[in-house]
Amino acid sequence: MDKIQRNRLLTQAGFFILFMLAPVFDLFRLDLNLKHFFFLGMHWTLGLDDFVAGKISATEAAIRLALRGGLPIFGTIALGVWIAWKYGRLYCGWLCPHFSVVETINQVMRLAIGRQSLWEHHPQPETNADGSITKSNPLYWLVLLPLVIIFAFLWAIALLTYLLPPAEIYGNLWHGTLTRNQTIFLGAGTLAFFVEFMFARHLFCRYACAIGLFQSLAWMGNRKAMVIGFDRRRAATCIDCNAACDNICPMRIRPRSIKRHMFTCTQCGQCANACSQVQANNPRGPLLKWVEHECALDKSARDFGHHIDIPEHCYRNEPKQPKENLLTGGQAQHQTR
Repeated sequence: MDKIQRNRLLTQAGFFILFMLAPVFDLFRLDLNLKHFFFLGMHWTLGLDDFVAGKISATEAAIRLALRGGLPIFGTIALGVWIAWKYGRLYCGWLCPHFSVVETINQVMRLAIGRQSLWEHHPQPETNADGSITKSNPLYWLVLLPLVIIFAFLWAIALLTYLLPPAEIYGNLWHGTLTRNQTIFLGAGTLAFFVEFMFARHLFCRYACAIGLFQSLAWMGNRKAMVIGFDRRRAATCIDCNAACDNICPMRIRPRSIKRHMFTCTQCGQCANACSQVQANNPRGPLLKWVEHECALDKSARDFGHHIDIPEHCYRNEPKQPKENLLTGGQAQHQTR
């Protein structure tokens, strides 16, 4: 695992923990009992109680509504759209607590059945990009099923604590005194997430996630946005590869295709990492890498039938000097001294 993927794993794990603990520390949640939000430990209300009591005018109430409601909501949306316009679905690949579950279950499912999804017809190659071998074993179902149930229950209880006081929910859960409605919510939520995590996962990300959809739409609107680029001039190099970039993609898309066909790319970078491993001994470097600005036009312009000349610097790779040469050079330099 390279540094980028290691950092991505850390950010995913950190954000998943934050997702679970944010309601506990009142960092962000909606309290249905109090009928208002909590944010960073503070009560976040629209301040309209004074208007109802006749203490402020309609103008002051409108200002409070705009500042406390409209500004945070539209500000967050604007920031998210700008990030997506420039970098794509960065939130999905680096933070989203759902996508981290998707990737985890994908890998365990591959160990169980040799495929990352139940809906794929053919097993993946056993040889990984780094040369290691992954053989499937049905015994991993004993790991997969409990793991899916645990993730489903964690998501169900997390969503409930975003709506009701976490102390009440966890206290009732610990003492076995959940109310009827709480039990129904947790049971139905766990069942729904079990079905989704077991059978859908990346399909939900591709076709049903509204947050992901709007990020993709913003990203497609910027032809120079960051994208996984493919050096088509060296496409023949891929002949000796077993499509490692396609096999590793958690969204089951083909990173060497045009941008339109990568509409749901989450910018996880696993395809580029796989290509780097396969081409580790190639002095010209990998064929896949993150590109932007004019280097990204080859991906986006092909959506409209244009064939843009790829600038030379886009895929330039500094040749690596063999270790023996470095040692020889160092010894020679020492001798001259």
